[in-house]
Amino acid sequence: MKIENCVAVVTGANRGIGLAFTHALLERGARRIYAAARDPATIKLAGVEPIRLDVTKPDEIAAAVALASDVTLVINNAGVGHQGGFLAPDSEDVARRQLETNFFGMLRMSKAFAPVLKANGGGALLNVLSIVSWMNGGSLAAYAASKSAAWSLTNALRFELLSQNTQVTALHMSYVDTDLVRTIDAAKASPEDIAARALDGLEAGADEVIADEPTQLVKRGLSAKAASYLPQRA
Repeated sequence: MKIENCVAVVTGANRGIGLAFTHALLERGARRIYAAARDPATIKLAGVEPIRLDVTKPDEIAAAVALASDVTLVINNAGVGHQGGFLAPDSEDVARRQLETNFFGMLRMSKAFAPVLKANGGGALLNVLSIVSWMNGGSLAAYAASKSAAWSLTNALRFELLSQNTQVTALHMSYVDTDLVRTIDAAKASPEDIAARALDGLEAGADEVIADEPTQLVKRGLSAKAASYLPQRA
C-alpha cells in the first residue's frame, strides 16, 4: 500500500495518534484525507476534509461512506479507555462502553468501507490496537479485553478481505503520550513516532507493526515458559 496519492479516512483524527496520522499522511503525499471526529469543528489541521463520524452510530458511518466513496485507506484509530478492574462495581457498564467503540466501532467501519476499498482496487485497513491485546494486568481490564477482541477481528478480516486484495495491518504499541493515558506514570512514545512506524509498515506490506520495544518484548514472550501475559512471581 503506497501512501502517496492515496485517499484516507482517519477516525478519531482530532487528537493523539489520529492527529499524528493525519499529519503524516499529508507529509507523505496523500491525495485526500477525510479527518473524522464526533465534532468536526475540533479538526483544526489545514489540508484535510473534516467529517462528522461517531463510530458507535451506524447512520453516521453510512453518511461517511456515501461522502468518501473514493477511499483507499481506512485507519481505524477511534478508541476510548477507562481504568479499572473487572471486579469493580461498574465493570459491566465500563466494558460495554469500551467494546462499543473499540470493537464494534471498528467492526462497523470495516464492514461499511470494505465494498468501497474493493471498488477502488483493494486498498488497506490499518487497525490501531495495543500491547494489551496480548496481556491484561487488571488496571485497564475492559480496555485490554476490547483490544484483544479487536485483534481477533483484525486477524479474521485479513482472511475475509484477502480475495478482494485488501491489505489488513494491525498496529500494536505500549503507552503513547496522549490524553488516554495522561494520568499513568510510565515511559511513553510520541504519537508522531508511532504513526510514522505504522505507515512505514503499511507501505512495506506488513501484517503487523510492533511499534516499540516494550511491545516487542511482550510479543516475543507470549510463548515463553513464564509467558509475558502471566503474573511474574518472584
